[in-house]
Amino acid sequence: MDAGNVNIGPDGPVLGVMTEPEPPRKIIHLDMDAFFASVEQRDNPTLRGQPIAVGGEKMRGVVATASYEARKFGVHSAMPSVTARHRCPGLIFVKPRFDAYKAVSLQIREIFARYTQLIEPLSLDEAYLDVTENLRGHASATAIAEEIRTAIRSETGLTASAGVSYNKFLAKIASDYRKPDGLFVITPRMGPSFVAALPIRKFHGIGPATAAKMESFGIRTGHNLANRSLAWLMHHFGKAGSFYYGIARGIDERPVQADRVRKSIGTETTFPKDLLSAEAAEAALLPLVSKAWTQSEALHLHGRTVTLKVKYADFHQITRSHTGTATFSSATELENLCRALLAPLFPTRKGIRLLGVTLSSLGDQAAEGRQLLFAF
Repeated sequence: MDAGNVNIGPDGPVLGVMTEPEPPRKIIHLDMDAFFASVEQRDNPTLRGQPIAVGGEKMRGVVATASYEARKFGVHSAMPSVTARHRCPGLIFVKPRFDAYKAVSLQIREIFARYTQLIEPLSLDEAYLDVTENLRGHASATAIAEEIRTAIRSETGLTASAGVSYNKFLAKIASDYRKPDGLFVITPRMGPSFVAALPIRKFHGIGPATAAKMESFGIRTGHNLANRSLAWLMHHFGKAGSFYYGIARGIDERPVQADRVRKSIGTETTFPKDLLSAEAAEAALLPLVSKAWTQSEALHLHGRTVTLKVKYADFHQITRSHTGTATFSSATELENLCRALLAPLFPTRKGIRLLGVTLSSLGDQAAEGRQLLFAF
């Protein structure tokens, strides 16, 4: 009997019960290349081929997106502007135009909708698409991804990278594999061996701090991760252990969820060296505040609640929140609130290894306090 057709019960195989294996899903992850910066270079010919950073040039500013010309110098998103300028003295700072980015994002969403209604936006510039059953009746997800990339280039003048696979985890990994302007496919036959050879720091869903912890246990590749039992992973990594157990084997059952309601906007970072002083913590906090505000502006979603997340060197974690009567009106207001949440934590005898800022109770500028569908 084909083991793939044996029904597995809680006490082992149930013989004589034949089931047809479900066909693999066809998932595409589309990611625009250096989106904000590419829109600026498209609309201003003098910026083409130049190292540019979309964001603030002031001391407390932060880079929202860097062009590929700037990335060659090590400039990247969420980097403080002063650091970006130091790495790339010829860097050109461009003020964000969120209305322009939103307009292009909606154009892209319309292209996606020609193929499927199962679209899960992650931000203005990336989304998952489930094209297992699609509106064009195409059998090939790869062909659909190529058609979408061609339409994006033709209709917007911009490039996008795509990953095609049988689940969300691998589709996301694949879209990064040949950036920019690339397409990569991970088939069901390729999946397990591809993941086995993948460095743990390349796993989407495993951040730098978790990767460092895994490496301390000798887990450096997908192969190493797959050699750990489910019980061991859950003991050391909690509920996330079951997710790690699956992706180490190329398994990810998460469905593409259309029309998600955006509940929060947040960012966090783990520091290579623990922060001990209020001055150091405040300096590290400001880029996070700026990034969270930039995201909220881009999405036209402002929050009434801000939450500060602090994780200490001993992994003890606390949060502090403030909720206003209306959505926050400026980056300065948000910055002042975060400073006020941080200040009472000092002096501290424990170093801070992670800080995070999250905005919630989201509403758009025209309808404060009302949650909206997250538009792409």
